[in-house]
Parts: sequence; C-alpha cells; structure tokens
Amino acid sequence: MPVADTSQRISGVAERYASSLFDLALEAGSVDAVAADLDRFKAMIAVSDDLKRLVSSPIFTSDEQASAVEALCAQAKIGTLAANFLKVVASNRRLFAVPGMIAAFGEIAARHRGELTAEVITAHALSSAQETELKEALKGVTGKTVTLNVTVDSSLLGGLIVKVGSRQIDTSLRTKLSTLKLALKEVG
Repeated sequence: MPVADTSQRISGVAERYASSLFDLALEAGSVDAVAADLDRFKAMIAVSDDLKRLVSSPIFTSDEQASAVEALCAQAKIGTLAANFLKVVASNRRLFAVPGMIAAFGEIAARHRGELTAEVITAHALSSAQETELKEALKGVTGKTVTLNVTVDSSLLGGLIVKVGSRQIDTSLRTKLSTLKLALKEVG
C-alpha cells in the first residue's frame, strides 16, 4: 500500500474521531478544557520514549494500551471526557492516530472559534514579539485570528515557511539559494 494511502487513512480516522470528540465537548461546554487535556497528553508523548512506543507499536494489546492510558490520564489529571476518549481510542487499536486526532481536534476547535491555523516552519525559534508580529500580518491578509503551529527546522538556514490553508509562502534561505543555484546553471 502506498504511503499516501496510509496517511489519508490515518487522517480520515483522526478527523472522524476528533469530530466526534468535538461534538461531545461542545455539547458539554468543555471544548477548551478538552483541548487543554489533549495538549497535555500530546506533551506527555513528546517527552516520553516509552509513551511514544506504547502509542505507535502494534506489539501492545488493546487492553494493555487502554489500561496504560487510563493510568496516565489519572496521573496527569486529564478530564473525564478526554480520558474516556483516549481509552476508547486505545481499546479500538487506534492509539497510533492520536497525534493526528489531537491536531484535528485543535483545527476543528479553531474553526469553530473563527480562527485559522498557520503551519510555520522556521530556521530558528521565534521570539514572542516575532510570533505576535507574524500573527498580526497573517490576520491582515486573512481577516481572521490566526493560531500558529511553529516547528523549527535548522536546515532552512534562515527565514521561514508559512502555510495557511492551501497557500504557502516560502522565504527560507535554503529555497532562495536553490533558486539562485538553478538560475546560475541556466546562465552558465
């Protein structure tokens, strides 16, 4: 099976689960609390190799994953709705898609609030002043409040890449150098 098919399937699974969770959270009036709980679980995955292995490895049974998730949620004081959601995901052997589900939930919640999410890849970490300036610039272009998902990729050398919806702006030094190199090849 091609990689693109797998990522689409995971994305579809993530979107369906996230949409169902969002509907429940909206009905309960706890969208922000659930988002915070999911972000806390995402942060736990980021810092724990054991949790990454539990989430991604097919070796663990659904019962093992569900009981581990239940214990982690209790320890991290993750709210009932998010904890039950994560247990159901684990019981259904879909824990591998949790990072996508968390991202999809964030996007659905942002859309509900009338916000856009911009994926930003930078060569160096942005200061809070730079993030604020970028948010304001994007708000001026889109007319909506923009939330930034910032990742650092030192291979860009300098500059940044911003993706909002289907639009992408690439001001990275790596791209500029590649363009220059191509132009010089055509001249010579």
